[in-house]
Amino acid sequence: MAPHDPPRHAVSTPADRHAILAAAAFGSAPGVNPLPAAHGAEQRWLRAVALGGQGRYAAARAELARLGRSDRDGVWSSLGASTEASLLRQLGGHRAAAVADGRALALSSPVDTGCESSVAAWCDATTGLAADALGRGRLTVCRTLLDECASVLDTAELAASDRLFVRQRIRLAWVGAESALAAGDFVRARSYADRAVELAAGFGSVRHSVKSDLVKAASLTGRPDREPAAALAAEVLRRADEHGLVPLHWAAAMLLDGLGAGDDAGRVRDLSATLVVRRGGRFVTASRG
Repeated sequence: MAPHDPPRHAVSTPADRHAILAAAAFGSAPGVNPLPAAHGAEQRWLRAVALGGQGRYAAARAELARLGRSDRDGVWSSLGASTEASLLRQLGGHRAAAVADGRALALSSPVDTGCESSVAAWCDATTGLAADALGRGRLTVCRTLLDECASVLDTAELAASDRLFVRQRIRLAWVGAESALAAGDFVRARSYADRAVELAAGFGSVRHSVKSDLVKAASLTGRPDREPAAALAAEVLRRADEHGLVPLHWAAAMLLDGLGAGDDAGRVRDLSATLVVRRGGRFVTASRG
């Protein structure tokens, strides 16, 4: 994967800065680099999310550290801890991620289902803990946490019929699909993956769309014909490369290599892993995770 940096964007007002960071974190421009400096807790969180999506782990951790110092007890601090956990989990550090997610949950509890930011922070922490449990083979704990998160989202959305927590629903579907895959239930995994793809299509985040397709590709591996899974994984690889999403590029190459896509998939996997390490990523072995 050849790293590429999209054109610089002129930042003339605070609104411009916020718009660029939001588009990089959860919108149509996830590969923007360099990103404008962040001002305030929300922008620091957006910037860290965007940097993490690009695989710029060291820079993302530095931004999260600044966020932690500026907002020690609030919702943004909780969201930052969940983001820290996500970065750890991506590289196999499920045990350390659970500590960060536990901190995020403590900072977001008790959840106020009438407050959007409170629901977002609590659900990010809970879904993260479910993914941490899954990574350590605790499927029952994972499913219990996912059910709790879904219940809170149901209540919050019922209380405000015009508000849908789409990002939280997408993450819930991702982990639901992964837990089904771990249990060998490819039918249920495809159902969750299809839900994630459907939600991501209306969310507007390129990164969420690419990851949802990656989860769907994984769910297709249970079919006798592996070609649909390989074709979708190859498309994910292309889109991740196009948008500078290094962690997803690495994950797609891993999937393709596992599907026996040839030596080229292994070469791309190794190149992506090298770039992850160069940008501050720290892979954790299964025995240490």
